[in-house]
Amino acid sequence: MTKPPRYRRVLLKLSGEALVGEGGYGIDPAIVRSIAEQIRRVWELGVAIGVVVGGGNIWRGATASAAGMDRATADYAGMLATIINALALQDALEKLGVPTRTMTAIDVHAVAEPYIRRRAIHHLEKGLVVLFAAGTGNPFMTTDTAAALRALEIGAEVLLMAKNRVDGVYDDDPRKNPNARRFDHLSYLDALNSRLAVMDSTALSLCMDNNLPIIVFNLQAEGSIERAVTGEEIGTLVAQSA
Repeated sequence: MTKPPRYRRVLLKLSGEALVGEGGYGIDPAIVRSIAEQIRRVWELGVAIGVVVGGGNIWRGATASAAGMDRATADYAGMLATIINALALQDALEKLGVPTRTMTAIDVHAVAEPYIRRRAIHHLEKGLVVLFAAGTGNPFMTTDTAAALRALEIGAEVLLMAKNRVDGVYDDDPRKNPNARRFDHLSYLDALNSRLAVMDSTALSLCMDNNLPIIVFNLQAEGSIERAVTGEEIGTLVAQSA
């Protein structure tokens, strides 16, 4: 029997890499469908879900900038990549019978709605899953910052940071150091001071200043999104005190 949800409104952050298959680039429809199925199970619990998706599977502004491209231009290209990913996820969700809206921080009227906070909240209250694309709409800002910002704007109770093949926050890279220690609980200040790989410092500071808890977990683990939403201790909880 499925547990009742602990949280009634959540913001899920997906990296662009979460959509990649064996090729290491682009979008794998089977993986997108699997993520959509996880989101559907949470939606069926009556939880209001907003999703911020990254674009690193297609384009990374920082990488292009390091190669000589103007940083602002590179970041705008990255915003377009997030829109592509959001449309792919929207299609997969709708094929599963989940009503979905994609909202973008930059105007792309032919494919998505412009982001308007009150309209986004209205969609959530009507039972739609809302996908937030194009980051904050500003260069030099990551999609982590967009996730923290949108979570606060829609009144989410928790920010769910879905990671690829990493089941929480460690004191070192567990893929390189087999002795790396995972934290079950972590304070915002400890995460900031130790520069642990939770999210970028701007996003983490925004969560800390507004007391928004963060759960960092492995997206690939069976039913991980549902388990986080129903209050199971999964991954690492980042909050005011460890």
